[in-house]
Amino acid sequence: MNAISVFYALLFWLATLCLLLGVSYKVYVYAKVPAPLKIPVTPAPITRMGVFWRMFCEVVFFQSLFRANKYTWLLAFLFHWALWLIILRHLRYVVDMNSVLLFIQPWGRYASFAFILGLVGLEVRRLCVDRVRYISAPSDHLMLLLLIAIGLSGMAMSFAVPTNIVQVKAFFQGLLYFDWQTLPSDPLLLLHLFLVALLMIIFPISKLLHAPGVFFSPTRNQVDNPREHRYISES
Repeated sequence: MNAISVFYALLFWLATLCLLLGVSYKVYVYAKVPAPLKIPVTPAPITRMGVFWRMFCEVVFFQSLFRANKYTWLLAFLFHWALWLIILRHLRYVVDMNSVLLFIQPWGRYASFAFILGLVGLEVRRLCVDRVRYISAPSDHLMLLLLIAIGLSGMAMSFAVPTNIVQVKAFFQGLLYFDWQTLPSDPLLLLHLFLVALLMIIFPISKLLHAPGVFFSPTRNQVDNPREHRYISES
């Protein structure tokens, strides 16, 4: 173990702790905040099964965004689904390979192009659309640039400057079992991992929390039955 390996081992333990505790706390807060009104956005479902289907379409297909703006929907759809494929592909670094992961590897690799395309398109939208630029905070641009930097550094390692993935896998599996291993000292790998750890640390305090937050949105998760049942806010 060298100093760089020790630093990144401690960094990823810290980042994982921040991510898990931060997101768990935010979800707890979301769950405890009462919805003062019955405010589902119409046309809204009138049964619990209807709410489940609505949330499924919202989370998986971004249904409301599709209705609002087709171009933004396409960019967001590309980014989010490419991100899921990339995350699934990276599971090979913490678990043993199986037939599912083998099948996902090429899809996850080339999904990086869709990942970057979606992010760049969303950033261009924030810069060029007046009403979106007006409401965009510096943090919105920085989050997109951080994700783009993570994607580009990962693509560079995948297609241009490969690293020793066997050592990388040994390092991360060692973190799981408290058996520290040496991390390759490739500059591009170190940059990529540092950016990923930074994303994990700031995730619980960023707008990226819309990922779990969408499930607690009263405009989406409420049944539209004010005439059938009196609504009483739980406070």
